[in-house]
Amino acid sequence: VQLQASGGGLVQAGGSLRLSCAASGLPSSTYAMGWFRQAPGKEREFVAAISWTGGSPYYADSRKGRFTISRDNAKNTVYLQMNSLKPEDTAVYYCAATFYSNYAAIHEYRYWGQGTQVTVSS
Repeated sequence: VQLQASGGGLVQAGGSLRLSCAASGLPSSTYAMGWFRQAPGKEREFVAAISWTGGSPYYADSRKGRFTISRDNAKNTVYLQMNSLKPEDTAVYYCAATFYSNYAAIHEYRYWGQGTQVTVSS
């Protein structure tokens, strides 16, 4: 199983980035995908998740309205569009796959990507 995250980089506050996560080798197609992030010295936290059908996107409250998660099952890829970025969004962003429905629960994600760095300058 491989989850390959990409799209991170350096952006000024107020800017946008789109992260991608390409999945391969998962044992089933009915998996939900989530994005988490981890800032230096902080615990990894939930950002957003989406069911395998592409419906029912779910967001951490603080990211609603600025972040949009989507997926293209034909490409086995999930995206995270991040707008109006703030310096506090600086973190390593990880994508992960789960076959369970408690999307915000980090322990329910079995497969993880390597992370992509997002840095937002003020």
